[in-house]
Amino acid sequence: MSEAVITETTRAGVRTLTLNRPDRLNAANDALLLALTDALRRADADDSVRVVVITGAGRGFCAGQDLGDVSGRDMTFTEHLNHTYNPLIRTIRSLGKPVISAVNGVAAGAGASLALAGDIRLWAQGASLIEVFSNIALVPDSGSTWFLPRLVGYHRAFELMALAERVRSDDALRLGLCEQVFPDETFVQDVQAYAERLAARPANALKLTKQALVFAQTSTLDEALDQEAALQQLAGDHWEHEEGVTAFKEKRPAQFIRDGE
Repeated sequence: MSEAVITETTRAGVRTLTLNRPDRLNAANDALLLALTDALRRADADDSVRVVVITGAGRGFCAGQDLGDVSGRDMTFTEHLNHTYNPLIRTIRSLGKPVISAVNGVAAGAGASLALAGDIRLWAQGASLIEVFSNIALVPDSGSTWFLPRLVGYHRAFELMALAERVRSDDALRLGLCEQVFPDETFVQDVQAYAERLAARPANALKLTKQALVFAQTSTLDEALDQEAALQQLAGDHWEHEEGVTAFKEKRPAQFIRDGE
């Protein structure tokens, strides 16, 4: 049996996790979801990893839940989400390293949620996203109701969910569902190059920046200001800050990766 998630050996600080059910457009079963969550946690604990990329094998990114995998199960919808998808999304959002969703093909249903959960979303030209839940009379889950309205607004999010409209890469870029669109034929190389650029940035500062942004999305301005002040102290006490200031004074590029990292 092939691995549900392929973990690529870290290169230039980049760990790539590839959903590996290409014959099903990487539709998710329990094995894939639990393996991905575990792989993310292992990447978080590995000091050689500075950036994590999640992508799909074959033509699809993730076609959502494999319905055949849950058919006839003695488990409620709530139990299933709390066992699989919810821990996965929480792990991505709490990870102390940037996570790139490299959307190489269709991202549907919970796969759309996964595509939106990354800190950076890079799309192939031929990729698409569809909140397909209403087609089977279900509610968007796995974080879609949280991510999508914050990106496109309540009304557009409702329309995309209610009508299950497919969003293609050009519209995704315009709507803010992704940060970059790359040609299909060079997508893997372009994602790696982008991830390596991110990996060269100050890892501790990016970790704290992610914490600040996640916190601010559900806080008041006063709470966000207090959090910024606390995190800024942590950043200022770290060696990266000294290196950045020294490099600025010496008019040279800062080196945020130490020998042996």
